[in-house]
Amino acid sequence: MARRERVVRMSVELPLWRALAAYRVLTTGYAVLLLVFTGDRYERPWVAVGFLAVMAVWTFATLPRVANAAACTKRFLGADLTVALTGILLTPLADVHAQQIDSPTLPSIWTAGSVLAFAIKGGWRWAGFASSLVAVANIIERGEPSRDTIHNVLLVWVASIAIGYVVEVARASERTLARALEIEAATRERERLARDIHDGVLQVLAMVQRRGTEIGGEAAELGRMAGEQEVALRTLVAGGLVPASRVSEDSAQGAVVRLLDEPDEPGEPGGPGEPDEPGGGSAGAGGPVDLRSLLAPRVGSRVTLSEPGAPVLLPAHPARELAAAVGAALDNVRRHAGEGARAWILVEDGPDEVIVTVRDDGPGIPDGRLAQAEGEGRLGVALSIRGRLRDIGGTAELVSVPGQGTEVELTVPRGTRGRAER
Repeated sequence: MARRERVVRMSVELPLWRALAAYRVLTTGYAVLLLVFTGDRYERPWVAVGFLAVMAVWTFATLPRVANAAACTKRFLGADLTVALTGILLTPLADVHAQQIDSPTLPSIWTAGSVLAFAIKGGWRWAGFASSLVAVANIIERGEPSRDTIHNVLLVWVASIAIGYVVEVARASERTLARALEIEAATRERERLARDIHDGVLQVLAMVQRRGTEIGGEAAELGRMAGEQEVALRTLVAGGLVPASRVSEDSAQGAVVRLLDEPDEPGEPGGPGEPDEPGGGSAGAGGPVDLRSLLAPRVGSRVTLSEPGAPVLLPAHPARELAAAVGAALDNVRRHAGEGARAWILVEDGPDEVIVTVRDDGPGIPDGRLAQAEGEGRLGVALSIRGRLRDIGGTAELVSVPGQGTEVELTVPRGTRGRAER
């Protein structure tokens, strides 16, 4: 099946950009009407006409720049604020008596649009910066600021910071909603797979196990293997290890949940062999990989995997190295604790790091045994586990109490690509 993509946008921010674009157009018209009806108060009307002509052309030419956050660049914001500040400072040149009376500046309330663009783009800190520059320009333009000037400056300052704060809260809410939808999609897919597998494969494996046990001999061994596969498959389904069919982003349009239809075969376009889609789950693609899919094959009748229930995405190389370190830890469990030992894998997905803990119920490691093994040239823990984690910028901690088993904690910071890719 060819990969198809649909995008569902959820954004409180987009209406704000549309409102800002409308505000800029309306306030440009308002400033022009002020000039038309009060033009006789200007000693140098050509200054006012020239500035408002430039401001009108700038406003309409830059409407695409206030369509969304991606188009509204820092360079544009700086230029837009410069136009507003220039208009404020040119007011005394056009109106000699502007410092004696509280008349509107040349851009009038159009200036607030520049400040609001900062608020919507960068939040309350950017809004505070822009409104402070506007306040300084207004105070310089007035010479001796009146009560109305101070009132207007404070109004713009407080309103822009409040809007910037609301935008930041809205963005955080959108990211939370996108994550919730992602988890909901994974849960529904897990339930669907569980129903299908339970009605087919699991029942067959359970029947093979029962019949093999009843028949005995070689069939008993086949039944035992079928029982182990049944346990592993039940663990896999219950753990929710399904592809990351929904990838949430924080794009220019707000939070985005992208619905992906994964191809059925590796050879199809866009399949695991194709590096064209990050987050597709292919370890060879170089993009984000779901760590759970790399750990799932290691689950068995005596190995249990506990994970968050949602994709745990890491860059391909660190994900593979972390999974290999987990494999080395499980090999040590089988080698030193015996075939009958049980092991548990716990995956913790934090905002700054991913932690994988491997714990067993074996006899533990006596004090000094690891140092002795390294001295004898057996470097399984030193190279296979600690070495792998060190190469990708992570750490490996081993805690063992004789008679109480061993615990290996593997930590990988997010964003690392490892030495092999640098």
